[in-house]
Amino acid sequence: MVSTERAGAPAQADRAASDRRRARQAAAAVTDPELPMLTLADLGILREVDADGDGGAIVWITPTYSGCPAIGAIRADVDRALRESGFDSVEVRTLLDPPWSTDRITERGRRLLAEHGISPPGPAPRGDGPVPLSLTPRRRALHCPRCGSDSAELTSEFGSTACKALYRCTACAEPFEHMKEI
Repeated sequence: MVSTERAGAPAQADRAASDRRRARQAAAAVTDPELPMLTLADLGILREVDADGDGGAIVWITPTYSGCPAIGAIRADVDRALRESGFDSVEVRTLLDPPWSTDRITERGRRLLAEHGISPPGPAPRGDGPVPLSLTPRRRALHCPRCGSDSAELTSEFGSTACKALYRCTACAEPFEHMKEI
């Protein structure tokens, strides 16, 4: 005969695994407040999700910038999404190491950026130490999201958010934003 205590452990583990999947699904579907066509999963902001099987969930997110003004809204949206999914206790933690990089954006995210008129980032700059500081704009490999041309001129290093720059395509003359590589 199996004791009640031992028989309850597998049920608790199954419930926790099911809750983790449900919590991840709810958190992954939350959209970014500055790029609402993308989910936190698309952007690579969502890092880890855990659930205890008793109605509690913990979500770890990494902001795109350490001072990202949208992080408060993201935290509130994740909390709301998990509570609407049936979690009574939700904790949203910030994970800064390793830092977020545009390399974390999924292929789906890159495709959606282009479909919404934003040139997706190329590979993030890498080196054996800190990213070198340059006082001039970086030369970026980009394509116009409207016509596909790789001929564009920078109009402003600063777009609607800190993570985007403004360009004008010299082939079709249309303006567009480019997500900066970091």
